[in-house]
Amino acid sequence: MTLALPSQDASVFQRRRAALAERLGGKPALVFAGGQKPMNYPGNPYPYRADSHFLYLTGASLPDASVWVSEAGSELFLTPTPEDDALWHGATPSWAEIAAAMGVDRVRDRAELPEVIAAAGGPSEVASLPSADPQTRRSQDALLDRSWLAGVEGLEGVDAHLADAMVALRMVHDAAALERLREAHAATAACHMAGMRATKPGAWEYQIRGAMEAELMRHGMRTSYQPIVTVHGEILHNFDQRNQLQDGDLMLADVGAEHEGWAGDVTRTWPVNGKFSPTQRAMYDIVLQAQLDAIDKVRPGVRYREVHLTAARSLTRGLVDLGILRGEVDGLVERGAHALLFPHGVGHLIGLDVHDMEDLGDRAGYAPGRSRADQFGLGYLRLDRDLAPGMCVTIEPGLYLVPAILEHRELCGPFDADGTLNREALGRFADVRGIRIEDDVLCTEDAPEVLTQAAPKAAEAVEALVGREA
Repeated sequence: MTLALPSQDASVFQRRRAALAERLGGKPALVFAGGQKPMNYPGNPYPYRADSHFLYLTGASLPDASVWVSEAGSELFLTPTPEDDALWHGATPSWAEIAAAMGVDRVRDRAELPEVIAAAGGPSEVASLPSADPQTRRSQDALLDRSWLAGVEGLEGVDAHLADAMVALRMVHDAAALERLREAHAATAACHMAGMRATKPGAWEYQIRGAMEAELMRHGMRTSYQPIVTVHGEILHNFDQRNQLQDGDLMLADVGAEHEGWAGDVTRTWPVNGKFSPTQRAMYDIVLQAQLDAIDKVRPGVRYREVHLTAARSLTRGLVDLGILRGEVDGLVERGAHALLFPHGVGHLIGLDVHDMEDLGDRAGYAPGRSRADQFGLGYLRLDRDLAPGMCVTIEPGLYLVPAILEHRELCGPFDADGTLNREALGRFADVRGIRIEDDVLCTEDAPEVLTQAAPKAAEAVEALVGREA
């Protein structure tokens, strides 16, 4: 197999494992990397990426590996490499080299895990987290006497303690994490500029995606999630790129780089012909102002829910000014009227996962004692914690004319009945399907730092780049 060892100093991962061990109060933890999945037969696998908790503690993508973390130190468990592996994949680092690169005490055969677990007091004394990889999950179930039938929300005992410890550690990024994030964000910004330059009427969505991914490859990176590159921005998670670009369309591109596991996540929206129409520009400026207002709220101690509501109020104010919504801004937001055109949350954590730690469910995104709202729109908010220096979040407001919402009687009925939604005014914006503007923002001790600011978003700057291939 091909082993990707960490490029950062081993001390980075030693510090992280030591911090985790301290939080676990004497209990050991066993964190799994996950296995490599075949596309259709074992010799043709999908590109491998280790589970993020394993990456955080080791910096390496090692299929079927696991790392043991305790107060006494840390050990890595691997499956021995087949004898003929070098024929297909080249030379493999020795276990001593792997141990040195990760700063673990030693590397051992995974076949020894049962005796290590037994020596620690048995499976109930060893904390672990359910892998997203089904095959690894089955191994965990057998090795640790777990079933995890209730999923991550049902974690108990030492497993719950481990989950909370990982959340606390990964919530605030250390210097090594920020170094990798900045590099991923720089490549992400560059790929969006490449997409703008490649855009012109008559091109195809997949060609724009190709130009953007080529730029990432030029930086030695790949995408951190499946790209959204579409003229149908009203479909929030549109992974289809088979449409031809028409004069007058808006292109919405949600694409991010992944650098050694660390993610970028940026959305930009631009006119296919290089010029926003008056109606497109009016809505674009509303979204941009909402994003700027929300970014300014990313400061220590501010509740992220308030960042979301700041964006909602700003968008609503603009929609009232355009005559699309009728009423007083705060009252409209309180009733959720803005969610007819802005149905999702304003963003999420970002780090090793593009939606960081969502494998742990709302345990990561919601502070203890907080839960999701029942209101449509607000209920999709992925994060409700108080911000602190070192946290990195996305800020991504948008406006969308979504048929599944606007034709939904239960959602729109009350706002149609009392005249809140002015469909005649909304009809004048038929050349707007969806607009979203997204950046990755670091909370600091002072003003927020926009890590992806190199990607243009002012309307005139965007227009100046479209179709201007280098």
